Amino acid sequence: MSTIKTTVSPASIWIDFKEITKMGLSLSVVFSSIAGYFLGAESIDITTVILLAFGGYFMVGASNAYNQIIEKDLDALMDRTKNRPIPAGRMSVNTAFIIAVLFTLAGVATLYIINPKTAMYGAISIFIYTCIYTPLKTKTPIAVFVGAIPGAIPFMLGWVAARNGFGIEPGTLFAIQFFWQFPHFWAIGWFLHEDYKKGGFFMLPSGKPDKGTAVQIIMYSIWTIIASIIPVFGFTGDLKLSIVGAIIVFLLGMVMLYYALQLFKLRTTKAAKQLMLSSVLYITLLQIVFVADKFLS
Repeated sequence: MSTIKTTVSPASIWIDFKEITKMGLSLSVVFSSIAGYFLGAESIDITTVILLAFGGYFMVGASNAYNQIIEKDLDALMDRTKNRPIPAGRMSVNTAFIIAVLFTLAGVATLYIINPKTAMYGAISIFIYTCIYTPLKTKTPIAVFVGAIPGAIPFMLGWVAARNGFGIEPGTLFAIQFFWQFPHFWAIGWFLHEDYKKGGFFMLPSGKPDKGTAVQIIMYSIWTIIASIIPVFGFTGDLKLSIVGAIIVFLLGMVMLYYALQLFKLRTTKAAKQLMLSSVLYITLLQIVFVADKFLS
């Protein structure tokens, strides 16, 4: 009889750490936060940028770890998640919980050093994501709306870190990323619909990848574009956008809207994946354009 030996190497531990904290997603959130900080800062303080980067990663990593603890049994049912550390048996729930708690404490403390309001919004993000969004995912498509709230906080969090206050400027940044999440996550929900069904998740507004869902994706894509160019009209305080910057953002939005329309027309998995990729490109380039526009205008 042969014995199967499981070896735990530093490399495997690192891979599981990246998975439990969803490093790719967490780093994209850090990017959004730093972009928001650059937009709000009157002068760049490198210490604050570093604190925001680490604090943001800790907060998102904690949320993801809590999420994977709560959904461990459902993750085991889906192809895309069954190999995550907990359902695959490579990490215990206790270990994941320790990571989540330590990341929560480290995140709140790190952001508190910047200012208390930044820490407060970070803590609110963890609470909504873990205690409201995650349980709702198996009950109602409204979960996506709830999840869009913590998902929209990072962009505005950077501004709050820079200015130590909330106003029309961070509110606008919040609105941009809030509306953007609907076409983005519904595109993911579309091409992963069958896999999500295995876990009992309700991610699409109509409950299935149909014309009704595609229409809502188009509407929220339009709202995203509108929210994104509002700063050019001078209604958003210190958050400004030049005409050139607004044109670039608008054209980027048209690309995303094109793929939303293609999804409505074709209603295929390929079209949904193309929309998802275009949405990622949109939000990333939008943040770069906003920051570049501030410093170059």
